[in-house]
Amino acid sequence: MENNDTTPSVPASIESNVTSVKTDIQALNELTQKESAFLDIVTSEMKKVIVGQPHMIESLLIALLANGHILLEGVPGLAKTLAITTLAKTINADFSRIQFTPDLLPADLLGTMVYNHNKEEFISKKGPIFANFILADEINRAPAKVQSALLEAMQERQVTIGDTTFKLDEPFLVMATQNPIEQEGTYPLPEAQVDRFMLKVVLDYPKKEEEQMIIRNTVSKEGFPTPNVVIDTKAIIKAREIVKQVYMDEKIEKYIVDIVYATRTPKDYKLDDLEALIEFGGSPRASIALAMASKAYAFINKRGYVIPEDVRRVCHDVLRHRIGLSYEAEAENINTETIINTILNKVEVP
Repeated sequence: MENNDTTPSVPASIESNVTSVKTDIQALNELTQKESAFLDIVTSEMKKVIVGQPHMIESLLIALLANGHILLEGVPGLAKTLAITTLAKTINADFSRIQFTPDLLPADLLGTMVYNHNKEEFISKKGPIFANFILADEINRAPAKVQSALLEAMQERQVTIGDTTFKLDEPFLVMATQNPIEQEGTYPLPEAQVDRFMLKVVLDYPKKEEEQMIIRNTVSKEGFPTPNVVIDTKAIIKAREIVKQVYMDEKIEKYIVDIVYATRTPKDYKLDDLEALIEFGGSPRASIALAMASKAYAFINKRGYVIPEDVRRVCHDVLRHRIGLSYEAEAENINTETIINTILNKVEVP
């Protein structure tokens, strides 16, 4: 992860606007550098345990700061669960791990009404969803009914048990892992639920040097070190408020809208070849997620304003699960990565 001590130069196209609020930008930069200092410690603690996978660590922090949920996809053994549990251990917060299985029921996740013999009445018994950090492990191994049970909690930050609605504590973050849908015993996530995840990160195998280090740490006498608790939930909530204050120029906003609109109406951006490949594009939720993730990435890099590179850096993780491919695209083995790259190369950068 980059942590620049010096403030990058502002792109010429937005220099005039930034200059007009120069004092505010300087104040934001100072505030951002001060309030983001804890991220270096969190990252250092995670790297004690996680060998390689810097993009995964960075993405987890973006989701945490942008008040979004994250979906990690990869074959078993790539430290998806380990990364999420390690992040949770560095924060003094309530944590629940839910192993999704084919026989899991919605009540196992949310809770249910149980009869109290002493009071002679039904009372609400809360499920594991009532925590700050939820690890939904192998989420696509449970049937659609259970997957959909997360919808209200993820979007509305509340859970209804019987006739009573309970607000979930803040911060609330769902960090889910899933196996590639081609694997046996997996169920595709409903589109409505996939859209609730701000980021979808696809993981690959570690490099040879990294895998050698993993072996060395695993078989050594000392084993992997244990991460320390370095912050609490109040620090996360405060950081999220600073992220919202990160300056985003009007031209950056338009750039985000153009990228998302290019997934819906490619012809308007002279991307006629994509018209037959895209079944549906990103919703307004994609635009919001792209803006918030860009602000969080700027915050991580100790900047008080967003630059186009921030948008491009988080674009794949925000959009890859929000673009529906047509049968023609699947027949030609064209994936969303290719489509996003084509759009980013075509849409004018401010």
